[in-house]
Amino acid sequence: MDDTRGRLTKDGIRIYEAADFAGMHVAGKLAASILDASAELVFPGQTTAEIDRRITAMIGDAGAVSATIGYKGYQHASCISVNHVVCHGIPGDKVLKDGDILNIDVTVIVDGWFGDSSRMYVAGALSRKAERLIEVTHDALMLGIEAARPGNTFGDIGHAIQTHVEGHRMSVVRDFCGHGLGRVFHAPPNVLHYGRPGTGPVLEPGMFFTIEPMVNLGRPETKILADDWTAVTRDKSLSAQFEHSIGITEGAAEIFTLSPAGRFHPTY
Repeated sequence: MDDTRGRLTKDGIRIYEAADFAGMHVAGKLAASILDASAELVFPGQTTAEIDRRITAMIGDAGAVSATIGYKGYQHASCISVNHVVCHGIPGDKVLKDGDILNIDVTVIVDGWFGDSSRMYVAGALSRKAERLIEVTHDALMLGIEAARPGNTFGDIGHAIQTHVEGHRMSVVRDFCGHGLGRVFHAPPNVLHYGRPGTGPVLEPGMFFTIEPMVNLGRPETKILADDWTAVTRDKSLSAQFEHSIGITEGAAEIFTLSPAGRFHPTY
């Protein structure tokens, strides 16, 4: 979908207008509401295909469109990444077991605006090491969002995330990043989850993008499976991810994908 709103910075990042925030809030709220409802679908014995089927139905019932069905040949309304799957896990016949952790990632299109979010879920009892991983990943995202203020740089966002994660002896995945969005699914900038303070483009009000750190209990390296989608940790360590879509304002960033039910974090 072409997007000619606002203006482009010298780095090719689109600056949206104040009126455009409303459309992003509507799309983001729907994505978050679907993820809220998905919590009841996660339990031992459930399949990831059934979760995706229900998510597809929820998107249709809302009169929205899935951004991922048909995207580069992908055929599902969600990515569901279990345990050592870092991202882009394909829903299928896999049966969830007690203690499994999983990320569900959903992107919807509402009136041309894209709402993109992901969060962690737990099937059954949560192990202490998985709980710690989820906690660190969630807090890293929120620290990245806290750094997303005008005058700061994208390097400041990445540095905030990296410092927190590595301070807990975990690793930040470097092979995937956040991205600009709005009336397109993926656009500049690439939002790295590591970096040096003061580097990269300067944040300006009107920028829309995702922050979506992937954090591994082990090493940061990943590999892509033969399906050309699924990314897993090379050392088979557990991985977690949280994602919000945000808009830069004159002050604190606006989060478009806040959970209406307060269920963004699975242990809250």
